[in-house]
Amino acid sequence: LNEGDFDSPPLVLLVGPYSAGKTTMLEYLIGKEFAGERVGPEPTTDKFSAIMHGEDERVIPGNALTVSPGSPFSGLQNFGNDFLMRFEGAQVCDCELLKHLTLIDSPGVLSGEKQTLGRSYDYAKVVEWFAARSDMIILLFDVQKCDISDEMACSIKNLDKYADKVKVILNKSDSVSHQHLMKVYGALLWSLGRVIKTPEVVKVYIGSFWDEPLKNEETEALIKREMTDFLRDLNDLSRLGAVRKVNDMVKRIRLIRVYVILLDYLRDQMPKMFNKHKKKQELLDDLPNIFRTVMKQHGLSFGDFPDIDLFRKTVESLDFDKFPKLKGKRMNQGKRMTDLNVMLKNKIPDMLNRLPGMRQHKLPTKYETSRKKAGGKKAEAKKSDKDKSEATNVEVVDAEANTGEGDTCTAEAKHTVEANKAEDP
Repeated sequence: LNEGDFDSPPLVLLVGPYSAGKTTMLEYLIGKEFAGERVGPEPTTDKFSAIMHGEDERVIPGNALTVSPGSPFSGLQNFGNDFLMRFEGAQVCDCELLKHLTLIDSPGVLSGEKQTLGRSYDYAKVVEWFAARSDMIILLFDVQKCDISDEMACSIKNLDKYADKVKVILNKSDSVSHQHLMKVYGALLWSLGRVIKTPEVVKVYIGSFWDEPLKNEETEALIKREMTDFLRDLNDLSRLGAVRKVNDMVKRIRLIRVYVILLDYLRDQMPKMFNKHKKKQELLDDLPNIFRTVMKQHGLSFGDFPDIDLFRKTVESLDFDKFPKLKGKRMNQGKRMTDLNVMLKNKIPDMLNRLPGMRQHKLPTKYETSRKKAGGKKAEAKKSDKDKSEATNVEVVDAEANTGEGDTCTAEAKHTVEANKAEDP
């Protein structure tokens, strides 16, 4: 993460099959056309486009966009010039939405060999890069062709770790009847359930994101409510963007801490002189047990550990003897790990308290709560005694004011009590 990642507005990534209406939806959200857009029933968008706010409307080539000062896209340089030729930025002026959000349009997911034909970059890796930095990932499906191809399923599976950001939209929903819409909605939920392995049901919005009026009066009210809900969630991103960036930073810190401890453990297990290759292979084969050992020794959570297969694939080509020591020179004698722990415990909570709506109030301790309860009971008892005293005084005053009547009533009451006693055996 660099300064551009923190200073930039929240990112919204659109992914979906070709001709699902991604570019048309962006045009609907922006309120007008943007530079470099192409719309058609055939696969037209062959580039990744970052639609953002600017002083004038123009297209910025990918190479220039990634090296501009404070750009959040500098990390895309790692995908090479072939990708950067397929990446561009589109500046739009006089758009209130783009002052708070940046929208990412992606090429449509094709079927079969066409998905990789002519693409000299790894499409799935690029989508994953954008997904990691996005605040919302929109999966857009056409109501007329909502089947999930193998290529689309592969792209969705790469987003599993970002499932909390995914929103699904069933676009062009006004082009079918209410009965057909419900059937398509259920079929899409079933298909997504087989691809996205989460215990929660994926939220699917029904909409028709273009400038034309809705065609079907039968579903018009439902579609309008669904589109309103989606736009409300989209507007909330600008308010929650800072919290998401802090959350991503915390996740990276916890992951870095686990990586440093793992690499230190692997280095310590290596022999000093002989059989290094054999020992390295043994360690790679025994990674599950190594993960459990490190977790118990340092009190770490298993959820902070990386994927075992991906970790094995990453480190198998590296020299274990060159891994940094936990308390070595490269880790500044262990001070860097201490700094990470201090940041997690103190600095990040202070940072969150500075964000709007995130200030936490001090909760009363158990002792303070019990004292308040005891004080409340004493106050209630004093109030009750005071009320009783006042009531007694009132009775006395009334009795004195009505002395004659009071004496007569008292004599009659005594006579009645004595008569009852005589009759009662």
